[in-house]
Order: sequence, then C-alpha cells, then structure tokens
Amino acid sequence: MTERNLSEIAADAKAAALVLARLDTETKNRVLQAMAAQIENHCAEILEANRKDLEFAKKENIPDSLVARLAVDETKVRDMAQGIRSVSGLPDPVGQKQGTMELDDGLELTRVSCPIGVIGAIFESRPDAVPQISSLCFKSGNAVILKGGVEAQHSNRVIAGLIQQALSEVEGVPAAAVQLIETRAEVAEMLKQDQYINLVVPRGSNQFVRYVQENTKIPVLGHSEGLCHVYIDKEADTDKAIRVALDSKLQYAAACNAMETLLVHEGIAPNVLPSLMAQLREKEVELVGCLKTCSLIPDLKKAEAGDWDAEYNNLKLSVKLVDDMAEAIDHINTHGSGHTDTIVTENREKAERFMNDVDSASVMVNASTRFADGFRFGLGAEIGISTNKTHARGPVGLEGLVIYKYKLVGNGQIVADYSGKNGKSFKHKPLDA
Repeated sequence: MTERNLSEIAADAKAAALVLARLDTETKNRVLQAMAAQIENHCAEILEANRKDLEFAKKENIPDSLVARLAVDETKVRDMAQGIRSVSGLPDPVGQKQGTMELDDGLELTRVSCPIGVIGAIFESRPDAVPQISSLCFKSGNAVILKGGVEAQHSNRVIAGLIQQALSEVEGVPAAAVQLIETRAEVAEMLKQDQYINLVVPRGSNQFVRYVQENTKIPVLGHSEGLCHVYIDKEADTDKAIRVALDSKLQYAAACNAMETLLVHEGIAPNVLPSLMAQLREKEVELVGCLKTCSLIPDLKKAEAGDWDAEYNNLKLSVKLVDDMAEAIDHINTHGSGHTDTIVTENREKAERFMNDVDSASVMVNASTRFADGFRFGLGAEIGISTNKTHARGPVGLEGLVIYKYKLVGNGQIVADYSGKNGKSFKHKPLDA
C-alpha cells in the first residue's frame, strides 16, 4: 500500500473520529450489540480462519508463547462477544463533567471529557485483541486503525470484517471508525501520520515499543513487557502463598501478567518452597534459582544474571531467596517492568508498605498477578496495559481513551477588565459539576 493510500486511511479515520465524538450513547450501544452478534453468528468462519493461522504459525516456527495467544476456540469466540457486550453496558465516558469553577459573576469554566481522536493500535498474535480494542475505541468515541501480527492475519481479517459489517447496520455511523492494515510497511507509514493520528498503542516487546517511540512524532502509550513478581513474605500463609504463586505462573503462562520471578523470604522458604517447586515441576515448569535456592532444592539449575530481567512468556520461572521485604522491593524496582507485582503476607503494615513502595502499575496483596486485566478490573476490556506514567497507567479501558477539554461560558467579559492596577479579581469559586 502506498504512502498516499495510508494517508487516506488516516485522513478517513480523522473524519470518522469527528463524527464519533458526537454520537449519542444509545447509538454507540446499538453498534456494539451488533458487533457482538456478528461475531457470535459467524463463529465457524472465525475458527476456520484461525485454523489457517495456526497452520501458518506451525510452518513458520512461530514461538510457542505466540501460538498460545493465537489459538481460538468456541469459548474464546463467545468471550469476544461477551467482552463487547460488557463494554456496551459501561457508562459512556464522553461528555462527563469533571468540575466547574466560577471565575467571576457570569463567567463559568467546566472541564468535560472528550475522545482522544484517532488511535493506532499495533499488536501481535491475539485475535481477541481486535474486538477488545475496537469496542473500547468505539464506545469512547475514537476511530482506530488496527495492525495485528502476520501470524493472525486470517483471523484478524475476518473479525475486523464482521465489526465493519456491524458499523454499516446503523445509520450515521462512519465505516472508517474501525480499519485494519496488514503489512510492516504500512506500520512505518502509519507512524508518519501525526497530522491525523493522535495516539499509538504498541503491544509487544520492549524492543518493539522502543522502535515505535523512536520512529514517530505521535504520542505513544507504551505497553511493553510484563516482568511480574510474586513475593512470599516471612509472615505469609503457606497455603495462600502456594495458591497465588501457582495461579500467577500456570493459569496462562504466555500472558503479560504471568509471574516470571518468585521472591521468597528465606525464613519461610523451607516451609513453602519444597511443595511449591514440586507442584511446578509436575506442570513441567523449568525452574532456575539463586545459589540459596539451589542449596535448598535438589537438582535446581542455577539462574544466570539475565534471568532476573527476562520475560519468559512460557513455563519457565526464576526463584530468588531474599533476606527481607526491603530486598524484595529493591529487586522488583530494579529488575521489574513496572507491570504487576504482588505480596503474600498476613501483616497489614507490610502489605501497605509493599503497595506504596513498589513502582508498578498494579500492586497486589494475597492475590494472583493474573488479576491485572481490564475485564477483571471491571473496565469491560482493555486496549493494553500501560507501563507509562502519563495519562493512563495499568489496564487501559474507556477512561484511558478519553482526554478532556475546557468549556468557558461568559457574557461579554474581556481579559482587559482583569488586568492592570485597577483590574478586577477572579473569584475562582468551585461549583458543583
């Protein structure tokens, strides 16, 4: 596709975004219900397309972690539809008053939420990202240009087509609200479209996110790697610790919120590690550990220096014993990716300190890292999990896809009246929104 054609796609998206910003909530929800129905009613087509993608992945020796995210079955298709319906049921984030202030008599300022505009979403492998991102962007009044990985091209094409069919069923909804591009060359061209695209959301490795950041003038909401930790404190309940650790690693090892490093206080290690390691080995988890861990667990492979900075996305886990919670927190803040980390402890003061001192988007107590998810957090779905510290952080749902504008209503006031030696003073009186 030529640069001009990509520019046309972006320009069409910008025009669509201006229309979407004015859509009422009822119309948005009608479209979302139509999207869900289209996906549900064409399950067989989605599964057939996914079968082609899995065959391609096998031929191309795509990594197992990506294949795990790529595979779709009937349950996942139903989940796609349910995810869209969940977004439909959420409050409309657009047009919400965020505060009103009386600057002076007859001069009122209100901050109101509004869409960002055009979102460029780049992701790999997971076909369910297409309905998630599309529904969130649509409900929040944003147009979206989607770019999935080549390994999911058949699935993405079918799902995007069904979403576009749903758009066409409701009068007044622009077809360019959701568009799909497919080649790497188009990604490079999309990153040049700062005239039209307002935000890029890349989902992938740190290396890929850095590439996007370094090759565009468009603001980037980085969703980089998920190097997540579970810390088992000296005052942990042993049964809770084992349950949380097993779920954090095994429930879906390819997920970005799966545990990659287990930290254990050396005072509780003899009570919790033998059983936990045995259960992980039963599930064929490859285990590596620090010297102290190796001395406690027979036949454990020694961890390399790079293991503490590795996102495995598979059945591999590094284990480290620590002297105290301060060492655990320091390890997380040094080696973690700022994604999700949890502590298992019965000490409330330690729990609070851990959540305050760990510099991550999601921090948890006595709960699996796998809870860090837009749907589980009640956001309906997520466009990604941001490890940024600007605008939106953690699972990015509807609220992360709106910004705000200031609306000032006056009655002929001019700045000159408030300037100079005899200028009037502002009231700056907060009013109820």
